[in-house]
Parts: sequence; C-alpha cells; structure tokens
Amino acid sequence: MYKFWKRFFDICIALFSLIFLAWLLLPCMLILLCTGEHYVFYYQERIGKNGKPFKIIKFATMLFNSPNMPGGTITTRNDPRVLPFGKFLRTTKINELPQIFNVLNGTMSIVGPRPLVKEGYDFYPREIRESIYKNQPGVTGLGSLILRDEEKYLSGIADPKLFYETEIIPYKGALEIWYQRNQSIFIDTIIIFLTAWIILFPKSDLHNKILRGLPASPDWL
Repeated sequence: MYKFWKRFFDICIALFSLIFLAWLLLPCMLILLCTGEHYVFYYQERIGKNGKPFKIIKFATMLFNSPNMPGGTITTRNDPRVLPFGKFLRTTKINELPQIFNVLNGTMSIVGPRPLVKEGYDFYPREIRESIYKNQPGVTGLGSLILRDEEKYLSGIADPKLFYETEIIPYKGALEIWYQRNQSIFIDTIIIFLTAWIILFPKSDLHNKILRGLPASPDWL
C-alpha cells in the first residue's frame, strides 16, 4: 500500500512542480541554450533501483567533456569545469529540477536514496547497496539533505576521491539505511519540507530536531 501511495504522490507532486515552476524552468533553458556550450540538459548514467542503470536528467552546468577531464566524477567547490551560469544553478540546486521528468517516467521518486554514478555506487559494500536500492532513487532524500554541499567537504582535500570513499560514502550509507528502516509517507513529507527549509536556511540543523535516532554526524560535517 505504501508503494502505491508513494507513486501516486510522486506523480501528483511532479506534475504540480512542473506547472508551478514553469516560470523558472523556461528562462533557465533559454539562458543555457544561449550561453556556455549551448547544451540545456545533461544526461548522465546513474545506478537506480535494484542496481539497474538509468539516465538522470539535469540542467547542464559543466563542460560537456568534464567526466574525462581531471577530477572525473568528483566535483569540488570552484571547480574550473563548472560554467558561470552553471555555478548559480548548482548553488541553488536548480540544476536538479529536470529530474521531475525522471519522476514522471518512473526511474526516480521524489524521496529516496541519491542515485550515484557507478564508481560511487561501487564504494558501498554489497549488502548496503542491496538494502538501499530496493527503493527508487530520489530527487531528494536524507543523504541529499544532510550532505547537501558535498563540494564544500571535498574542497581543500589532498585526495578528494579517497575522502569521498572513506568518509562521505560510509556516512551517506548510514543515513540511507536509516531512511530504509523508517520510510513512510509521513517521513517522506518531512524530508520534502526539510529540503525546502534548508534551501532558505542552509545552516539549519532542524533535521536533527525533527528526525530522531539519526546516525551521529562525523567531525568534518
């Protein structure tokens, strides 16, 4: 029953968002078309439910060839591969909005574990992967919410890839396991509210006050 209602709310929220945010999406599309490398959307392979790959849809914010340039799939703050307008889109998270189309086509949910590129996905131990990705990946989720600014934590690190693998991934995995064990329409609604809240108040720790029993925050957070 939960899965039925979750899909129902996903479609309703996605359609509402598409209509409500048209005033924002259309100008962004026009600006991207006229600037940078003239790409509007960026399609990247991510790992979804049951470990199956799919194409995530985002606004184009980086040089098209950036995955083959130094840094690979790891993006740091002030990354030279990020285009000027792309920096604004990434900071505000507007670049994530085209994932509404992923929700509508059923490859993503509004709330769920963050879909990772295969390299990041493979950092998870097998049992963690199999547990987390029983669900559709989400546009937002507990890991996305609490680790909203991964670029900040990766900046100034001698080996960002190693830090991501040994520090960020284990903590993110613990957060996603917490969601897996506690998921409900109520928890999903809270996460959607907190996602909007954190955009307005980026330094807020309201999630720790509302969601009880979360994994302890690491020292670097």
